[in-house]
Amino acid sequence: MSIAAGKPVGRLDFFFEFASTYSYLAAARIADLAVTRGVAVTWRPLLLGPIFGAQGWNTSPFNIYEAKGRNMWRDMERLTARYALPFAKPQTFPQNGLKAARLTLALPDGPHRAAFANAVYRANFAEGRDIADDTVLAALLSDLGEESAALNAAAATPEIKSALRCNTDEAVRKGVFGAPTFVAADGELFWGHDRLEQALEWAAAH
Repeated sequence: MSIAAGKPVGRLDFFFEFASTYSYLAAARIADLAVTRGVAVTWRPLLLGPIFGAQGWNTSPFNIYEAKGRNMWRDMERLTARYALPFAKPQTFPQNGLKAARLTLALPDGPHRAAFANAVYRANFAEGRDIADDTVLAALLSDLGEESAALNAAAATPEIKSALRCNTDEAVRKGVFGAPTFVAADGELFWGHDRLEQALEWAAAH
């Protein structure tokens, strides 16, 4: 059964951060995989800064642990080649995804939100663009046929700012400690891009 064929049989929260390399992979693949398994996905951007700060980190662990970071970048080269995704190591890592996350929440959940999220990830990890730049974000929205001025205004409202904080706070309550993380309707948590298929299978079965 698929979403296109009928009512989804499962639900999954997809928590992601625009600075997260492996979230790029998950975002590019999750929509098609979810359809084939009959799982409805809720796209939920969050901020890893507060989560890492609570663990005593002031930057990505891939920066803190040099060997881990070196392996991650090589892993990204292998995986993006495997999935035929464009990739180029950004000059700045991690980038500030705050504005992009707020804009994502200003879009309706579903195809619009997914398309923008994927565009931001490509800008960050394939095109060498600054995803904190208002001009870059406006161009991404315009390329998708979205009203960038209206969405920028919405993203600056207290409601959207609060929604992003709530996403991050709820993620912490659910046990999220990194991104990407997938949480099924029964609370089962799966961390990491390599758990995407397992998370979808669990969501469909529970």
